[in-house]
Amino acid sequence: MTPLERDLADSQPLTTDALIEQRVASLVGRAQTRQIWLLFLAADAVQSPLVMPISDIPVAPAAGDLAQWAEFIRGVTEAADAASVVTVIERYGSDRLTDADRAWARMTRDGCSGADVALRAVVLSHRRGVRLLAPEDYA
Repeated sequence: MTPLERDLADSQPLTTDALIEQRVASLVGRAQTRQIWLLFLAADAVQSPLVMPISDIPVAPAAGDLAQWAEFIRGVTEAADAASVVTVIERYGSDRLTDADRAWARMTRDGCSGADVALRAVVLSHRRGVRLLAPEDYA
């Protein structure tokens, strides 16, 4: 077992936004670089040990990338045998949302919708910690 698998073996289900925010704070923490993280939850909201950081991403996604992003989300979610996804946008900066943050959050929302995958939460990892985003924050 990897350290993450041991940590998650007796993990409580992530049934509230506060629990998701705490988990992201412990796994990802304060932003160090620009990347997107995908965390996968089973139907009972227990996190899978598969945690996927995606580095070398542009500041903002391109509008034409939605179909490819949706297919990617569909594939990794199926491979993880997950029921839903938590997305973390990691970038060094303040906790205030930028237009690029909103674009990534919308891309994730729309990609999950196109892939028929439940998006459980979008979280921003910034220089001081993490912040769960409400759908209104990026609508």
